[in-house]
Amino acid sequence: MKKEWLTPEELAAETGFSRQTVNKWIKRENWTTIPKPGVQGGKARLIHIDERVEKFIQSTRTLHEPTANYHVPADSLTALLLSSIPQMSQAEQQQFAALILRIGIKGILERLGIITE
Repeated sequence: MKKEWLTPEELAAETGFSRQTVNKWIKRENWTTIPKPGVQGGKARLIHIDERVEKFIQSTRTLHEPTANYHVPADSLTALLLSSIPQMSQAEQQQFAALILRIGIKGILERLGIITE
């Protein structure tokens, strides 16, 4: 790791685990921490990224699967649908999901006049 001190959020992002998991590791592994400067209340901490932390993090690399990369050609129907959904309002997304769940893809195709046999 590049930095000598990281917040639990930063370490979580580096490892792919949640901030809560990192906080459990801090307590269980007795890692060195200091209060984060400028944050009141004493809850925000910085973790010293020493050799013990590095070794522990390396040992966790095999605990979770690597992120899968999916590629959809830009001209495909899938890409069109996937890019359209975020442009819908939350209410429209909920209605669309309800329609799919209620009548299914076959029902949608029939409503569009596309007959499937």
